[in-house]
Amino acid sequence: MEEERVAVTGVGTTRYALKPGRIKSEDILICIDVDAESMVEMKTTGTNGRPLIRMECVKQAIILFIHNKLSINPDHRFAFATLAKSAAWLKKEFTSNAESAVASLRGLSGNKSSSRADLTLLFRAAAQGAKVSRAQNRIFRVILIYCRSSMRPTHEWPLNQKLFTLDVMYLHDKPSPDNCPQDVYDSLVDAVEHVSEYEGYIFESGQGLARSVFKPMSMLLTHPQQRCAQDDLDIPMSLAKKVPVTEAASAVDPHNGNNIQIIN
Repeated sequence: MEEERVAVTGVGTTRYALKPGRIKSEDILICIDVDAESMVEMKTTGTNGRPLIRMECVKQAIILFIHNKLSINPDHRFAFATLAKSAAWLKKEFTSNAESAVASLRGLSGNKSSSRADLTLLFRAAAQGAKVSRAQNRIFRVILIYCRSSMRPTHEWPLNQKLFTLDVMYLHDKPSPDNCPQDVYDSLVDAVEHVSEYEGYIFESGQGLARSVFKPMSMLLTHPQQRCAQDDLDIPMSLAKKVPVTEAASAVDPHNGNNIQIIN
């Protein structure tokens, strides 16, 4: 990003301008955690009066994400994978057809608890896909939806190989003596910083509310080539309270900064 500084009547201001360039279409691989924790009940109830299941809420958020991305650019394409002990393809062929993409999610549900969560195969598939995307003048992105409160994901990946962008949405239980969501979150942050070509975003929530799934998915609509640093991300702004400048300077938004501390 090119930065230009200008002065206005003795008051210093900063003007930012993007360098001219074509914004490339995306190939987006959405990887969904199918561990047993993806099937826990949420606090939000459905139309039938029963609590929503985390997996069903995630699928609805993905469907909305797909339709919104295609309304922005109908040339974006989607594929799907699942994560148990390691990643496996759910739909390997990328498609820009919304109906085909949505059909891939039907019937998807959680499995029994896994003994580990290795992201290495996911990163390998993404790296291979990114090479194909680059040859077609496109960019490659992975969106990982992770649901385990006690299991830190692992991976083996070289530091100097950044071929794709990784975004993460982490849905977890409240911290307790039986889990460690803060440690899991820290591991996910390390993974994002380790592999991402452009600015990768990570969002987390232990609230168990539907809006805590739909809100971050809407923020992931942002194109990797047009992003600011996540620490500078302030959308959507809350209309409930206008924070004074002095207070805002010392405040930390737990959904925006990578230096989050998960609390009860």
